[in-house]
Amino acid sequence: MKNSRVSRENRIPTTGFERVGLETVEAPLKPKKIPESAAGKVNPQPPIQPVSERFPALEEQEIILTFFAPEVREVNVAGNFNGWRPDATPLKNTGAGEWVVRLMLRSGQYEYRFVVDGRWSEDPRASQRVANPYGDFNSVLLVPLAVRTSIL
Repeated sequence: MKNSRVSRENRIPTTGFERVGLETVEAPLKPKKIPESAAGKVNPQPPIQPVSERFPALEEQEIILTFFAPEVREVNVAGNFNGWRPDATPLKNTGAGEWVVRLMLRSGQYEYRFVVDGRWSEDPRASQRVANPYGDFNSVLLVPLAVRTSIL
């Protein structure tokens, strides 16, 4: 009986995994976690660029603003497209009280105001306006995405 007891304790199992097999065949189920600092350097995600930066030539368009004021000496336009500088973009008098300016703008939404003889004014022809921090309104100009195709 003594021999049978020893043989039971030292017996190698024939079913399931052997201990040696688990140690030599073991593979991780999850990929090793890369530290965040290393992950950013190994495979950095490119920043998402606006369409206007990826294809600037396709989007810049000529926009014409007009203002009717027959008895004024000077009309300018200031907006987020020129840093809100009131003297940066003057309009030209075409006669009969109409003032005009041509702007080259990329697609997007712009806010602006006319400066008429030194006084800030909304564009009465603008279809949209938004409140500004000075208790007044800015006119809104929407420049759509230009779609141009050419055959090479």
